[in-house]
Amino acid sequence: MSVILASAGYDHTIRFWEALSGICSRTIQHPGSQVNRLAISPDKRFLAAAGHLHVRLYDITTQNPNPVITFEGHKNNVTAVAFQSDGKWLVTSSEDGTVKVWDTRTPTVQRNYKHHGVAVNDVVIHPNQGELISGDQDGNIRIWDLGESTCTHQLIPEQDVPVRSVSVAADGSMLVAGNNKGNCYIWRMVNENDATSLHPVTKLRAHNKYLTKALISPDVKHLATCSADHTARIWSLNGFTLETSLTNHQRWVWDCAFSADSAYLVTASSDHYARLWELSSSQIIRQYNGHHKGAICVALNDI
Repeated sequence: MSVILASAGYDHTIRFWEALSGICSRTIQHPGSQVNRLAISPDKRFLAAAGHLHVRLYDITTQNPNPVITFEGHKNNVTAVAFQSDGKWLVTSSEDGTVKVWDTRTPTVQRNYKHHGVAVNDVVIHPNQGELISGDQDGNIRIWDLGESTCTHQLIPEQDVPVRSVSVAADGSMLVAGNNKGNCYIWRMVNENDATSLHPVTKLRAHNKYLTKALISPDVKHLATCSADHTARIWSLNGFTLETSLTNHQRWVWDCAFSADSAYLVTASSDHYARLWELSSSQIIRQYNGHHKGAICVALNDI
């Protein structure tokens, strides 16, 4: 199948783009709320859109503009959504203080983990598919064991500083958490006796303003960070040095997604644009122009 690139945000639309031409090939209306996050299913069939109280699943392979499944149960903004590797379940986090695991075939909650009333800002699935990592508004990072259905780790890198974004390396070797002060905390993850243990590696001063996204590249060589300072930055994970700043955004940069080969990055900004960057040259290859308000999330699947 072809490359799937989608963006969404405050204008209540989801837009699909031809990545190389920059042409908007399809627009889906998302009435009722902004779109906070997007995720593409592993088989490229579905796009999950996280909104105010729900997640809607759209069929990418047809022209049906209506959601084929709606996951309802959260009581506030859904802040993150991610698919399990086989697409059989997905996980969401919400400002209602919960992390939920849903069966994609029968949109029901299979697991419900509570952050004690504190808004959860992000959640990711460990590559082992058996653990979830979430970060919340009080600065907590929690690791959840799906088999035991318990919280096995709780970390607080900076007390009362909200954890905005978490990312796990594709090989399970590293965890990164970015917070509202622009700091990234990095841990080495080791499997010991069938359980994950964490070893602190470094603290990275990524931005001087609010950090919105931290994402490890598929090849586990780079870290992308996005910020309210109007930049996205690329860091080397071998030495934790700044490689490049992507500086053509006019407003906050909210989200990003790497290409499968880690050579390109797509960003979404409050200036209404999504952009495709070639990281070796730090140049914009394409600008995706069509949103009437801020673009705050992107999803890319070019495998």
